[in-house]
Amino acid sequence: MPSQEEIFNSVKIALVEALAVDDDEVTPEATLVGDLGAESIDLLDIVFRLEKAFNIKIERGELVPDDIVNDTQENYVKDGKLTELGLAEIKSRMPFADLTSFEKNPMVQNLTTILTVQDMCYIVEQKLNVAN
Repeated sequence: MPSQEEIFNSVKIALVEALAVDDDEVTPEATLVGDLGAESIDLLDIVFRLEKAFNIKIERGELVPDDIVNDTQENYVKDGKLTELGLAEIKSRMPFADLTSFEKNPMVQNLTTILTVQDMCYIVEQKLNVAN
């Protein structure tokens, strides 16, 4: 099992390659979208690189639960905002994410903007722990 530092370094390499950013920009608290300029297609590339680097599988919807954000029944999302039930579900499915600022204005479109480098490291670490 790689150490947290080894995981961070591998995640950093994947982000530098996928996003063409300088390695000093990739800090644990840097957001993928806001700070590093990732777009949705980049997130797919990042996931692919991490799966390959660590021999893990990150299922579609694990970063941002698609079934919640694309809710058409208005149980989780109403008028583009997460409902209380939706927010509770996001918290349970994304325990790695700091939702503090997002909760103030839980617009679905802003959900991917909160993902950080540390969140990616956490996901990798959890996948590796399950594999062992």
